[in-house]
Formats: sequence, C-alpha cells, structure tokens
Amino acid sequence: MRSKFKWIFTLLVALTMQFSFAQEKTVTGVVTDELGPVAGANVVVKGTSNGTTTDFDGNFSIKAKKGDVLEVSYVGMKEEVTVGDGNVYNVTLNAMQLEAVEVVGALGIKRKADEVTSSYQVVKNEEITQAANPNVVQALAAKVSGLQINTASNSVNSSTRIVINGTRSITGNNQALVVIDNAISTASVLQSLPPEIIESVNVIKGAQGSALYGEQGSNGVILVTTKKGSGVEDKITVTFNSAIDFQKVSYLPVRQTRYGQGWYGEHVAIENGSWGAETDGSMQPVGLPQADGTTFTAPYTGDSDNIKDFFKTGIIKQNGLTVSAGSLQNGYALLSINRQDREFVVDGDILKRTNVMFKGGKKVGKFTAEGSVQYYSQVQENTTAGLYSQLLQTATTIPVGMFENSGNNGHWNVYYRSPYWTRDNVRGKYVTDYVNAGASLKYEINKNINLTWAPNVQVTSSGSTTWTNAFTSEDDLYNDYSNRIVRSSFYDATGFSRRIYSDFMINLDYDLTEDLTLKANIGNNVQDYYSRTNTVGGSDLDVANAFYNYTNVLTPDLPTSGNLTNAYSRKRTFSFFANVDLGYKEYLNLNITGRNDWSSVLDPSNNSYFYPGAGLSFIPTKAFENIKGDILNYAKVYGSFTATGNSSAVSTYGVDEIGVVPSGFPYGDLSSYIANTSPTYKYIKPERNYTRDFGLSLGFFKDRLTLDGQYYYTETKDLITRATASSTSGLTSSLQNIGELHTTGFNIDLGYTPIKAKEEGDFEWTGKVNFSTYKTIIDKVSDGANEVNLATINDLAGVFAVEGEEFPTIKGIGYLRDDAGNVIVDATSGNPLYTSEFKKFGTSTPDFTIGFTNSFAYKGVKLTAVCDYRSGGVFYSGSMYQLAWTGNLIESAENGRAGGFIFPNSVYEDPNNPGQYIENTNVVTGGNSYATYQTYFSNDYAFNNAENNILDATAVKVREIALSYTLPSKLLKNSGISSVTMG
Repeated sequence: MRSKFKWIFTLLVALTMQFSFAQEKTVTGVVTDELGPVAGANVVVKGTSNGTTTDFDGNFSIKAKKGDVLEVSYVGMKEEVTVGDGNVYNVTLNAMQLEAVEVVGALGIKRKADEVTSSYQVVKNEEITQAANPNVVQALAAKVSGLQINTASNSVNSSTRIVINGTRSITGNNQALVVIDNAISTASVLQSLPPEIIESVNVIKGAQGSALYGEQGSNGVILVTTKKGSGVEDKITVTFNSAIDFQKVSYLPVRQTRYGQGWYGEHVAIENGSWGAETDGSMQPVGLPQADGTTFTAPYTGDSDNIKDFFKTGIIKQNGLTVSAGSLQNGYALLSINRQDREFVVDGDILKRTNVMFKGGKKVGKFTAEGSVQYYSQVQENTTAGLYSQLLQTATTIPVGMFENSGNNGHWNVYYRSPYWTRDNVRGKYVTDYVNAGASLKYEINKNINLTWAPNVQVTSSGSTTWTNAFTSEDDLYNDYSNRIVRSSFYDATGFSRRIYSDFMINLDYDLTEDLTLKANIGNNVQDYYSRTNTVGGSDLDVANAFYNYTNVLTPDLPTSGNLTNAYSRKRTFSFFANVDLGYKEYLNLNITGRNDWSSVLDPSNNSYFYPGAGLSFIPTKAFENIKGDILNYAKVYGSFTATGNSSAVSTYGVDEIGVVPSGFPYGDLSSYIANTSPTYKYIKPERNYTRDFGLSLGFFKDRLTLDGQYYYTETKDLITRATASSTSGLTSSLQNIGELHTTGFNIDLGYTPIKAKEEGDFEWTGKVNFSTYKTIIDKVSDGANEVNLATINDLAGVFAVEGEEFPTIKGIGYLRDDAGNVIVDATSGNPLYTSEFKKFGTSTPDFTIGFTNSFAYKGVKLTAVCDYRSGGVFYSGSMYQLAWTGNLIESAENGRAGGFIFPNSVYEDPNNPGQYIENTNVVTGGNSYATYQTYFSNDYAFNNAENNILDATAVKVREIALSYTLPSKLLKNSGISSVTMG
C-alpha cells in the first residue's frame, strides 16, 4: 500500500476563429441541457466540415441553408435539428440513453449498444484521469467487473497482470489482449501512454465480442481509443496537465517488538536475528564498529516500523501538453507531448519517460486517410528486489537509518550484507525506445460499400547493463562469514523487436427492407513478429567499482551458465475473418463471426484452425413499447456461443527438432549438444475454448439506476501441459494436448445517481458497484496422472492443477491431523508432526470481489473514492518464512520465550491404542528453555512446514481518493479559457 498526495492542474484553452462561408443564411440559437446553457458544445452541419462551438452562454451562429441538418453534441449528449424557414433554433441536449451509446468493438467496428451481443464495459477518460494515476492499467482497477489488475512486481516501473473473467489455460497465456487504436499491442506499451490522451477503454469481457481477434482475443480484450482532433474546424484546443504524486511505504509485515537483537536470549550487537533479551529501553550497543572505531548505541526498544527508515518519500512528476484542431471532414491534427519523472521509495531508483504522439486525418471525397505516430523513450535505473529480505531479518530494536553510510563492515549484523550496500552496489540501467506508426485508409465505393486498410508497425529497441560490485574476503574485516562475500559481475544485453500488423476489410451496410438491416465485414489479417536478443558478461571486474564494460570482465561466462543469449525468433499468422450483423426493427440483433488462423508456430500439416461464433440480442423496451415507462426505460437480453483457441504455451520453434546445450557435457566446461529430452509433440494443436455467454442490461428512471449482469461458462479442451514420458523413450516429459477444464462465473454492475443536480453547482451524488466471482475446475490432467506441479516454492509447497479441484491449487507440507482436524504432536518432544506428502491448502482465486466508486460534487468541488474488497483465496507468504526463522514473527513472542507451550488444538497418539489420539494437555512444544524455544521456531516452524506461511488473501484496498475544484464557467467568460481544474 502507499499513501498519496496529489496535485493536479488542468488548463484547457479554446481559441476560436470564425470563418464565413457563402451560405444562404445565418442560423443562430442557444444550446442548453438540464443544468442550463452549455458552453463548448459542437454544432456542425451534417456531412460537411462547416462547424462552430457555443460560447459561455450557450449561443451559436452558423451559416446553413434550408434542409441542412445541424448536429449538436457535447460529452455524452447529442441531438439533430433540421433547418427550415426560420433562423433561430434552440437545442436542448439530453444525456444519451443506454441504447443510443455507440460502442467501438473488435477491429474498430462500431455498433450501437443495442447491437452488441456480448458483455463489455466502457471506461471514459474522466474515470481514468480523475486521480492522476500515471499508469493507465492500474487506473482501471476496481472499476470493471470481471477485470483483475494485479501488480506482478512493485518497483520504480511496476508490471501488472491483466485477467478478464478467470483462467482458461494452465500453461498458456491467460492475460487479456491489449489493442490500441485497432492495432495489437502490449500492457507495457499501454502503461507508457499518457492517460490524458486516452478517449476511452472498452473492456471486452464476452468471448463473442473478442472473437474476431482469433486466439489472441481468447482471454478478452482491453480496447483503447486515443483522442483525435477538437471536432470542429474553427477550434484549436490546447490542454496542459501537470501532476505531482508523493508516495510512502504505508504498510510492512507486522513484527514483534517484545524481544530485540540477539541470540538464545542474550543481546548480541552483531546478530541478524531477534532472538535477544526482552526489551527494556536501556542504551545498548548496536552493530559492528564504525570506520572511526566507535560503535552506535540506541535505546533497546522495539519499533515495528524501523525498517521504514530505509525508504524515502517517492515522487512522480507528470507534465503533458496536447494541441488539437479540426475534424475529419476537413482535416484534423493532434500533438501530445508528455514527460514523466519518477523517484522511487528506494533511493537511486528512477524512471524517466518521454512520450510523443502525433495524429492526423482528412476526408477527401470518397477517400479518408488517418495516421498516427507514437514515440517514447524510457530510462530506468534500479537495484535488486533481494534487499527486501535483508530488511526483513532486521530486529525492531535497530535504528536502521543510522547505518546508511556504514557499509558492510559497519553493518548492524555480521552475517549478511547491508541493504544500503546492496542498494548502491547491485544496480541495473535499462533503456527502451519504442516507435509505433499506423494508418487507417478508407475508400467509399458507394453509400453501402467501403474498403478499409489499417497497417501498423511497432519497433522496440532496448538495452540494459547490470552490475554487481565485489565485496571480497579481503574487503571483509570479519571474513569468517561467507554469506557476505560476493564476486563482481557485469552483463550487457540488447534487444530488438518488430511487429507488423495489418487488417484489410470490405464493409457492407444495407437496409434490406424497411425493418431488416444488414452490416457485414469481410477481411484479412496479417501479423509478423520478429525479435532478437544478445547478452554478454561474466564475473571478476579488472577495474573494480568504476568501469562497467564487457572489456573489463576477467572471467566471461560460459554458454552453459544460462546467463548468455544470442537468439532470434520470428513468427507469423495469416487470417481470414467475417462478421455479419442482422437487425430487425431495432430490437432484435444477430451477430455471426468466423475466423480462420494459420500459424507458423504449429506444424504446417496442423496449423489451420477455424473459430466460429454467434450472438443474439433482444430489446424488450423497443419490441413492446407498453413496458417502457418512467420506471423501466431500457431492457436488453443477450446470449452467445463462441469457439476460440490458444496456442501460447507452444514456443516459436517448439515443434522443431532442435538440440540443447547441457551443463557438464561431454565433461567439465566443454560444450556440446544433446537431443531435447523435454520436447513438444510435433502435431500439437491449440487449446479449444467453448464459451456460452448470457447477459441482461436494465435502465431505470432515465438511467439514473442501471443494472448489468453476465453469466459465462467456458470449456477448455485439449489443454496443453507436460506429460511424464516412459523411461524407455529417453525423454523426461513432452508437451501435449491432454487436459480439460471449465470456468464458470458471473459479473454484476450497478450504477446509480441518488441525487442529481438540477442546476450547475447543485449537489450531485453518483456511484457504481461491481461484483465478480468465478471458479475454474480441472476436469482432466492426463491419462496417467490426476495432478501436475506447475511451480515449486522452497520444496515445501507448490502450485498444482488437480483433477476435480479448483485451479490453481496451492499444496504443500502441512500439519498432520486426526480425523477431527486436531494437530498431532510428538508425545515426547511436543513438536507437531508433518505430512509426508503435499496437502491441499486452497486456491489463490478469491471467492468474490466487489468494487465501489462514489463521486460527490457541489459548487465545483468533486470528491471521488474508489476501493475494492476481495474475499477468500489463499497465498504463500515468503515474508512469513523470513520472519519466522529470524525471530520477528508475532507468534514467537506472544507468550514469552522462557519455555515451550501447549500447541493449540493438539493431540498425541495413545501409546496403548495405536491410531487413537489423546487430547494434549501436558506435552510442551518448544522445550523448556529459551534456546529450545528458539530452535523450534527458527528451524522446525520455519523450514519444515509450509502451512504456517499460507495466509488468507481477503483484503480491502483503497485504489483512489481524488479531490478537485473546477472554477465556475462564468468566471472564465471572455478569458479564452474553457475550464480550470485543481485537485
């Protein structure tokens, strides 16, 4: 968790230039909504580039002729007015009802909300930028049902994991596809985008909605649309954003403060454990002697937050400038420049990112051309995450901050390196340059048929240097302890990747009859991805602690070390797809999709796969007008069936027969090749996902209360996993299609406006609540086994796929228990007995998650809070393991350390009746002294049992709290400034 203080300054400047056109007459009017005049509304003559904007009193003036249609629009509102004989036309804008909202879907295909036959949720720019979160992905957390945003690694440049509607594969990719402006991209690129240039994010949850992306869309899609021009010809918009975010470490693992630094009950100033005497506040020496021969002294008092002194206040600075003008009809342009500078809570860890995007477009007759270029450059410097474990070993009596300049020889313990030394001497620098160039070309053959082509090229160049300075036995004044010794090393890596993406479509739009409409898209997709990496390096730097270059490495690594790379890969896909939308009287809509992929990753005889899908939506409030009224204003039901695939578990050259470089073969440091003993089955095929998706959307009281629900059931056949091979084959395992699973879940989204403002500045309260739950069950692992271990943790626990159980299942060594669940202890020592085989602890999947968003606005002041609640699920805590053996665990100090304790709810075997157990009321766990008690916790408790480290994952997280103030529009009248917001 982290505490934040945000300062946001947004300046929107609108410069309006009036042009006169030779039209028949001047049309004027006033644009209002339910709160009064609307300033900045767009007024455009439909089908032309002739447009203007309203002033601060909502007035507009435009040249038009009789019969022209005026399109009047503002955020979330749109009306049309036909010009007649009169010259004055006042327009009242109303919020767009659910059915009128236009949704950008897969491949950029636009539909009204009525026509969408699967689940989705659109997050607008205001929701993304309300708290000035610099990370677009994290800004989505808790706002969309079924969307899980988890931080995979928390650092100066945190990475995130994006999952929609649960798990579909046990070895392949389960993360959502990221698409930016209709080109496939990555989560890391999305994280680099300045939030202010994003217009909307459509989270496509239903399989039918993402089916046109083939197997790449099998896990749902995050569809991002960036902003374009200002929307009208005579308006230039200049937007300046500046934000500063202060970060602090708010929470640390809870540690005991009753006992301080030492071992076996005695205070020892150079120990790394908290097994010392009971704290008494007396002044005591701490740590090794300093360079000047003195020794630090400090009160022998516990401080559970003492390791916070290692961290500093982090700062994130964001500055962005966006200039946009024009519309598609007569040309538009947008230029965005954004700079982010971040100093992490670990001193010296920094991130500098510059992002530039240019977009432009114009329609000339039947031809429309749009293009965009994005470039970002990023420099990141950071230390290793390993220093955290060094901090967790620290006793609560140690004044951590005093040792910042003490080095290893003046550290507070003699056994391990100082985290300050690690921070300064184990470093990495990472440089990334990214260019994304795309175009969208459209030619209208006639009013019913058009052709579109959307080519895109993305190029990434990266380089990194990582180094460790030496701390040798000669440097170590206390060289009896080898844990402090580290060899110097240096590694230099370069990477390059290029992604070519192209969609070509033939688009048809026909009114077959007065009641029946047909829209169809037939297209081709081509993708080509190439990458290469090179890494060189080794150990023992000739010029120590100063010259970081490969020429300074005395002992280069061997190919068998696993640290070197010299590789390239290239994979291509070729696809044909079709999409058909049939509409009947605007209340019944049928969507049919089909896509065939050819993949270079799979064997040529087995690399063609077809993915069909169909969905149906029905709008009762349009079919039966009598049920639509003041209470229920909108109702929609939908259902779909979709088949997709996933071959992400197969590596680029997995089906090829390639040799591998073993360690120690033929002998010593000599290198050679042997056959791959863990191959991929040559004729492996993609996993197949079959999804049934049903949903309901309701709007009440003119959409002041909305309800959306989704139920989905996905079966995955031909799961790709490793199967143990026969010993006679010479193989250890092979990757095959051998498993099955299914996922069931549902999502609920509730939107509400309990209090709606009647006039500008009145109090308004809006909010959203979302609920999600899902379960993934393994139906089959393989023909010869009912479980497979996918990851091992300290040899005590692991992540498993177990037939008939939820996935993922966490198993490990745990307490041996009787039939009543009591822990069985040894009748002599009192120590708990442990299982000889792994036992089930639970699943990491939560029982359910709930997200809350509430916004309150009054007189320009707006307060928004976003939080979520996760119930259930378990996880393995490596921190608990560290705290246990070092004596920092709360449980190790609760009842004193003078001797052992009666293990709660324990029994021991009846010596006279084997297999029968007696309630334990007298056999003590942990012996009868401080030393035996310590031995139990630091050895038996910490190293022999994983169950102690399994924790409940239930949690509440406050994601955002944003407070802002917007100046009243009347104060800015005639200033040239549209709005000023501070928060």
